[in-house]
Amino acid sequence: MGRLVRDLMTTDPVALPADTPVRRAAQAMRDKDIGDVLVLDGDRLAGIVTDRDIVIRAVAGQDDLADCRLRDVCSSQVVTVSPDEDTDTAISRMAGNAVRRIPVVDNGRPVGVLSLGDAAMEYDPNSVLSEISAAEGNR
Repeated sequence: MGRLVRDLMTTDPVALPADTPVRRAAQAMRDKDIGDVLVLDGDRLAGIVTDRDIVIRAVAGQDDLADCRLRDVCSSQVVTVSPDEDTDTAISRMAGNAVRRIPVVDNGRPVGVLSLGDAAMEYDPNSVLSEISAAEGNR
């Protein structure tokens, strides 16, 4: 058996309630140098919002961002993975659903995020994607 998702995932994902203003999520992405925020309904995963979602669905799609909330721009049909699944299975699920990041959930509660960059750094450390993923962010 290969490595488990828990071995590669980023732990302590940024997760915010669905009624959080989009601006606050964008600030969290900037401050943490990440490209996604998990969206919660209570302590359960309700969606995911990426930096691209904010641009396409909020900035380009909303007239007034002051009232724009995460629930308005997040993807609510979220593909997830368990921390105990094999990473090859998780990567195949990402490819099959054309997603770059997949929330890791345990009993419906988010515990991490697995990204293509995480996988590249493990499986192909000399690849361009791995180098980009390992580089310091541009702020």
